[in-house]
Amino acid sequence: MKARTSMFHRFFAPIGICVVLLTFASTISAKHSVPSVRTSIPDRVQTPYVGAITVDAASGKVLFEDNADSIGYPASVQKIMTLYVILDKVSQGAVKLDESVPVTVEASKIGGSQVYLDPREHFPVEDLLYALIVHSANDAAVALVSHVAGNKESFVDLMNKKAEELGMKNTKFHSVHGLPPTDNQEPDVTTARDLAILGRALVLKHPEALKYTSTKVREFRDGKFIMRNHDHLLATFTGCDGLKTGYFKQAGYSIVATAMRNNMRVVTVILGADKGLNPMRPYGGRDSKAAELMNKGFAALAAQSATKPQGK
Repeated sequence: MKARTSMFHRFFAPIGICVVLLTFASTISAKHSVPSVRTSIPDRVQTPYVGAITVDAASGKVLFEDNADSIGYPASVQKIMTLYVILDKVSQGAVKLDESVPVTVEASKIGGSQVYLDPREHFPVEDLLYALIVHSANDAAVALVSHVAGNKESFVDLMNKKAEELGMKNTKFHSVHGLPPTDNQEPDVTTARDLAILGRALVLKHPEALKYTSTKVREFRDGKFIMRNHDHLLATFTGCDGLKTGYFKQAGYSIVATAMRNNMRVVTVILGADKGLNPMRPYGGRDSKAAELMNKGFAALAAQSATKPQGK
């Protein structure tokens, strides 16, 4: 019996070691294969923020601003530009909300916030738009733009063309999702003022965008995946119906927020906020500032309305 045990160890122990080593090697390889190496970029985060602004959606009048032209990284906030360009295509008849979008291999490997798309799947444009905005899904962004424009690069060109058309003078997009740059790619850059221009233009030209941005919870993949909106102001600020939050470490916490009260709408932007003092709610400083500035905006609009001469 001892001889058999010795023979077993002699022949099969090395095999076991090889299996362990191969498993370890493949695990390490998988960790470093997707996504590619991040490009080092300087932090653009400040206390309480890099820049902030509140505007009257109807007129575009600035109701409050503080360092509104300081450069920051939009992170996932820029997905509202992705939404804007796609809704343009829908309104032009070039894209239909119920048409099927195939999932590309590239989309399935994008990483970050995602709905775990598989290349064997197809989804309607509308389902992926909800994933894009409600869950901030990067894989949905890549699948959509590949379908709409053929590839990410062509879609980024459309985003920058739209930014120029809207007068976003200090904005340059290099991605369709706002993730930190990879492989020597340049970072997406913008300002609070430019994001306010974008947010205002979106709600005025495409008010249907609010059905996506105001959705707090939505099922995906026939209820097998539940998407939850990262915008906590939807539940805590009366009248808030969007638009989008964004975060990565070097970008800080950002938001383009909008709300409607008494037939008045404001758009507020907080760009590059620090994580604050509460580790359980690192986005809390951003959200509280956004709420404060929206309240100030509504107060300013109400005061202006009260001083207007009444028509006979």
